[in-house]
Parts: sequence; structure tokens; C-alpha cells
Amino acid sequence: MSTAARGGAAGNRDYWYREVVPFAAMVSLQCINVGLNTLFKVAANGGMSRHVFIVYAYAVAALILLPAPFFSRRMKLSSSGTLPSLNLSILVKFFVLGVIGYSSQLMGFTGINYSSPTLASAISNLSPAFTFVLAVIFRMEKLVASSSRTWAKLVGAVVSISGAFVVTFYKGPIIINANDPLSTPLSLYPVFDSVRSDWILGSLFLTVEYILSPIWCIFLTHIMKEYPSGLTIMFFYSSSVSLLAALVGIFVEPDSSKWIIRPNIALVSIVCSGVLNGCISNSVDSWLLHMRGPVYVAMFKPLQIAIAAAMGVIILGDTLYLGSMIGAIIIVTGFYTVMWGKAKEEVGDFVTETGDLEWSTTDQTHPFLQSYKVQDL
Repeated sequence: MSTAARGGAAGNRDYWYREVVPFAAMVSLQCINVGLNTLFKVAANGGMSRHVFIVYAYAVAALILLPAPFFSRRMKLSSSGTLPSLNLSILVKFFVLGVIGYSSQLMGFTGINYSSPTLASAISNLSPAFTFVLAVIFRMEKLVASSSRTWAKLVGAVVSISGAFVVTFYKGPIIINANDPLSTPLSLYPVFDSVRSDWILGSLFLTVEYILSPIWCIFLTHIMKEYPSGLTIMFFYSSSVSLLAALVGIFVEPDSSKWIIRPNIALVSIVCSGVLNGCISNSVDSWLLHMRGPVYVAMFKPLQIAIAAAMGVIILGDTLYLGSMIGAIIIVTGFYTVMWGKAKEEVGDFVTETGDLEWSTTDQTHPFLQSYKVQDL
């Protein structure tokens, strides 16, 4: 084979590895995330308790990650690296991370239970806006009045939050009615209609989830500086969440029949969540962050709204309203505005060759959903 041919083949492989594979992986991840939410909604409609679900799903994830503490230390030693001992201070931090994560997950699944995966996907795009607000409050982010980047993030945050109010309180006419495809045309419905109280309640729970989500990420970043082993952290995190959910579930779900999982959609939802979300999704996310960076990973996030809306109509029989579409468009506009402002900053790679995280006043938080990198994942 000639040098030019070999070069062409190598370039083609590099194109697939750098462009096609990451694109396919990101689209697949969005489908997986929405699919897991949809599976949970179906199982919850069938009577599965969200408290029981969290216990079992995170127990599955912890079981899969059980070898991580042993292999992580051995891998570090083989690469001339070191890991600190698992002392009480670090274990307490793992548990606190579990408390934050459990609270976030409980709010999220409760919100989906009251509303829909479509609303959850829309509200999830508020995460960069909430992160920016929290970063300003805790003085991790500086506001520079003369900077276009600052104004982009500020305006984007306001627009995103405004979109959340629209999707929560404005129902509007029906766009698609899965139960009656030949229903009355959109124009014959009143422009404003009452929004169900459970929809508003679901929005509130989901909003709390995505306020806690960046707090969880910031705290994880802090732990990673002290203990740079992602898989080990995820093992103890999953174990803590499962334990906390079990302790709460004993009091909230005293009926023993709720804890018996039969071979039905509930079991499928639990196993898929534990395997796909607890293990595979985190690993692929980390690889993509390392390969293409946080901006690339985040730009696919709004795709979940379209996927969730389609799955909701086809699988759950949801009704799609104009207010949900308008609110989602506004949220996505704000999302990309914040992203643009953040992308304009000259953010360097803040993970050293040893896997330690370099703390910065602008790049350490969660605007790009998971803007930290975990070497071990």
C-alpha cells in the first residue's frame, strides 16, 4: 500500500474516531437518558414506588462497581501514582455527596411522577443557568459589566428561567393528542387554559433537582481534588444513595409488598437504570469529555426534549401542548446563550496528567453539565 493510501486510511479512521463515533455516542446517550425516564414513568404508573426504585437501582450500580476500590488503587500504583487512604474524613465526604445526590434524585423522580419525562428534559436545560447563579452567589464567578461573556451568561440565565415559567404555567392549545389524533384543530382551543396542579408541583420538584445537581457536581469536583479515583467515588456514592433511600423507604413505604419486584417493567427499569445510568453512561460521558470537551457534550443536551416529547406521545400517550413547546424553545435559547458566553472564555484543560483537578474561578462548575473530567472512568 502506498504512503498516500495509508495516510488516507489513517485519516479516515481518525475522522470516524473523532467525529462519527462521538456524535453517535452523544445521540445514543440522550436516547438512553430519556428512555430511562420513560421506563421509570411507565413503572411508576404501574404502582412502583420511587423510593423503592432508588434503593434497588443504586444497589445494582454499587454491585457492578464493587471491584472499583481494589482495581483503582492497583491501577494507580502500576502507573506510579498514589491514592490517599480511605480515612474517616474522605468517607464522610462520600456520604455527604450521597446525601446531595439522593435528594436530587428523589426530587427528580418525584417530579417525573407528577409530570412527564418531557418536562424533566426541558427543565434539565436550566442547569447552566442555575450553576451561573450559584457561582455568582458563592463568588466563584466574577461579573464584569463591560464583558460580552458576562452579559451573555446573565441574559441566558434570565431567558432560561423565564422559559421554565412558561412551560410550567402556560398550557395553551393542544398540538398533538395521542389519545385522539383527530381531535379539534389547534386554533379552536382557548389560548390560555388552566394548568393542572400536579404539573406545577412536578415542575417545582424538577427545579429543585437541577438546583441540587450543580451543587453535587461542585462538591464532587472538590472530592476529586483530594481523592482522584472516579470509579471508587461512584461506588461509595451509589452505596450511600441506596442506603439512604432504604432508611427513608422503611418509613415512607412500610407496605412490604411494595418492596417485592416481580419480573415486569419495574424490574427492567431498575436494572437498566443501574447498569446504563450508573455505569455505562458515566463512563461514556467521561470519555467524550476527554475526547471532545465539555462544550461538545453539552450542546446535545436540548436534543432530549424532542426525544422525550416523541417517546411521551408514542409510549405514554401524553398530550403535547403549545405552552410546552414555546417554553422549551425559550429554555433552549437561554441554554445556548449561557453556553456561548461560557465558550467565549479561554477555558484551559484543568485536569493535570496525574488526574488532579485544577480549581479555577470560572471553569470548575457545572455550566456544561459535567465540566469535570475523571481519569479513571
